[in-house]
Amino acid sequence: MSEPYFRTDPYLSDAPAQVTAHTPEGGVIVDRPLFYPTGGGQPGDSGHLTWAGGALQIATTVKGKDKATDIVLVPAAPEALPPVGTAVQQRLDWGRRHRLMRMHTGLHLLSVVIPLPVSGGAVGEARSRLDFDMPDAPEDRDTLEALLNRMIDDDLPISERWITDADLAANPGLVKTMSVAPPRNAGRIRLIQIGDGDDMVDLQPCGGTHVARTGEIGHLRLGKIEKKGRQNRRVYLHLDT
Repeated sequence: MSEPYFRTDPYLSDAPAQVTAHTPEGGVIVDRPLFYPTGGGQPGDSGHLTWAGGALQIATTVKGKDKATDIVLVPAAPEALPPVGTAVQQRLDWGRRHRLMRMHTGLHLLSVVIPLPVSGGAVGEARSRLDFDMPDAPEDRDTLEALLNRMIDDDLPISERWITDADLAANPGLVKTMSVAPPRNAGRIRLIQIGDGDDMVDLQPCGGTHVARTGEIGHLRLGKIEKKGRQNRRVYLHLDT
C-alpha cells in the first residue's frame, strides 16, 4: 500500500484510490487511504466514496487485522460495495476532520502546560480530554488556560520528524503516555514538534493529524477536572469556535 494521504498531506480532503479488498464485515480497503483510522485517542474519519454508477457513505475508519498496513473504511449502512479493482474518489467530511486536527493539537499543548505523565485521552470535535497522573487538581486554572491560549496566539509552526526505535530508547522522556506505545511505521517513529528552535514547546511521538500552526486552533477553554482514582485527574478541554 502506498503512503496514506492523511500522512503526507493532512489538509487534503478529496483524493482518488483503487479498491483492493473487502472485509468480511463489509468494509472497504483501498490502496491509498485518505481517511485516518481510529487511533491514539483520535476518532476515525468519515465521508464518502464515489465511483462510476455508485456512492457510499463512510461512517468511520478503523485499522484492519494487519494493523500496520490495513485501513478499513466502514460504511454507514449495509450497501453494495464498489467491486475490487474499482477506481473511487474519496471525499472527507472535512469540517469534522479539521475540528479534530485543531483539538488534537490543542491536547498536545495541554500536555505542555500540565507537564505530568498522561494516562489516557480522547479527541472530540468540541470537547476533548487528557487523563493525568496527578493526585491533586491544579489550583491555577486561569493561569493554565492563559498559557494555553498564549501558545495559540504565538502562532507556532507544527512539523514532524522521524526517529528510529534506538533513538527513542535513548530519549525515553519524549514519551508522555503511560500505557500506550508510540506508533511505529516500518521501524520508524513519528514525532510531532510544536515550535522551532528556541521557541519549541513540545516534541512527542504521535500518529494523528495536526494543524500546521497553533494559531489555527482557535480559543481553548479548560473545562471540568474530575477525579478518576487516587492518582488520576481527567482534564477537559473545549474548543469554543
